[in-house]
Amino acid sequence: MNENTAGAVTAIRFGGYQKPASIHNRAAAHFGELLRRRIGPAVDFRLIGSVLDELGRPSGDLPRMVESGELSLCYMSTVRFSGIARELGVLELPFVVKDRASAYRAFDGEFGRYAARRVRENSGFRLLGIWDNGFRHISNSVRPIRRPEDCRGLVIRTQMSELHGETFRALGFDPVAVDIKEFTESIGTGRFHAQDNPLTNIYNFGVHRFQRYITLTGHFYGASAMICNGAHYESWPAGVRAAVDAAAAEATAFQRRLAAAEDAAMMAKLGAEDVEIVELTGAERAAFTAALQPVIERHRGDFDAKLFAVLGGR
Repeated sequence: MNENTAGAVTAIRFGGYQKPASIHNRAAAHFGELLRRRIGPAVDFRLIGSVLDELGRPSGDLPRMVESGELSLCYMSTVRFSGIARELGVLELPFVVKDRASAYRAFDGEFGRYAARRVRENSGFRLLGIWDNGFRHISNSVRPIRRPEDCRGLVIRTQMSELHGETFRALGFDPVAVDIKEFTESIGTGRFHAQDNPLTNIYNFGVHRFQRYITLTGHFYGASAMICNGAHYESWPAGVRAAVDAAAAEATAFQRRLAAAEDAAMMAKLGAEDVEIVELTGAERAAFTAALQPVIERHRGDFDAKLFAVLGGR
C-alpha cells in the first residue's frame, strides 16, 4: 500500500552501464517494478540502463552522478569503492573467493554489514546490496593461454585497480587500466591484446568477436555495489525508504540467481561462436595460483585474516 499520504511523487533514477539483456540491468529493472508494486504512483522510477549508450558517458561517472544527485542509485564494481570501505579491497586479490556460496554468506553477513557501515561513514552513499559480478576470465586475440608464460608481452585492459595491475604484471602481462567505455570503443583497433571479464560481459560487450581465445581462469571474483545517494534516501518518506530497502534486498537475491545461471548460458552461446575456450587442467590452474601467490602474500597483512576465511580463501 502507498504510505505516502501527502500525495508527493518520489523521482528515483537508477543508472547502469550495460546492455538491456544483462543480468545487472534486469535486476535494476526488477527493483523498479518492485517499487511500483509496493508504492504505486508515489514513485516515478526510471532506469538509464547504459550511460555509455544513452548519455555518452563512461561508466566511471556513475558514482559521481549518484554523489551529485543526478542519479539516486547505480550499480558499479566494488573496485570503485575500496577506497572508502577498504575491506572491499580483499576482493581485488586473485583466487580469494572459493565459490559463490561463500561470497554470498559473507556479503549477507558481517562482511557486508561492515562494508555498508564504512561506506555510510566515509561517503555520501548508502550501500543497499552487493551483487554478483561473476568470476573473471581472460580473453585475448593472440594465442591460447594455458600457462603464465603464455601471458608474457600481451597488453591487457584492466579495471581501475592497482591490485589488478599488480596481479597481471606478475603473470607477465602489460596492464593498462581504462574505463569499459574506452575499452569497447577501441577493442577492434588492436590496442589491447587481452582483457578480463566474466563470461556474460565477454559475450554481451562483443569482446569474443575480436579476442577469440578465452581461458577460464576464474582469477578474480567480481562484485558490484548497489549504491544510493544518502541525502536522497534520507529525504524520502518513511514508506518509500521501507519499499526501497525491501526492493533492494529482493533485487539483490534476484540478481544473484540470474548470475548463478548465467555462466552456463554464456558457455552455450560462446560455444556457437568462432572462439576457442581453454579449460585449465588441475596442474595448469595450480601454475597460475603459484605465480600469483606472492601477490596475495604481499597484501595479506593489509586485511583482517578472517576476511580470507569467510570468503572461502586461504
